[in-house]
Amino acid sequence: MSPSADATSPSSPAETLAFTEGQIVQEFGYDDDVDLDLRDAIEDILGEDLEDEDCQEIVDGVIMWWREGDGDLTDAMVDTLTTLAPGAPVWVLTPKAGRDGHVAPADIQESAGIAGLRVMSTVTLAADWTGTRLASRTN
Repeated sequence: MSPSADATSPSSPAETLAFTEGQIVQEFGYDDDVDLDLRDAIEDILGEDLEDEDCQEIVDGVIMWWREGDGDLTDAMVDTLTTLAPGAPVWVLTPKAGRDGHVAPADIQESAGIAGLRVMSTVTLAADWTGTRLASRTN
């Protein structure tokens, strides 16, 4: 993104994810601790509801809420690739440092590498959540 002040610059955390209206985005790891304001903002941008884990359509992106103790992160990352369009991002949303369920950045990096993904960037998305953007190694 360019640092310009025009209307295309992200002005909210949801816009930082760079999803656009009409895209199909699949959500993994929904639970009662997710940031509902962030979810609503993403859906507002898409103009559609997020698809659940059972979606079989090819999707334009994934958001995966992940907490320490949710299971095997590498396996979960591989699962997100099943219906992901080539070049589409996977956003891993984890609790910030000091919060229950925090996942160390090194764990995300290691799991991404094993899953055939690479870490592109990490951003703050909500009061309690950080987002790490992953891309396939072929991008």
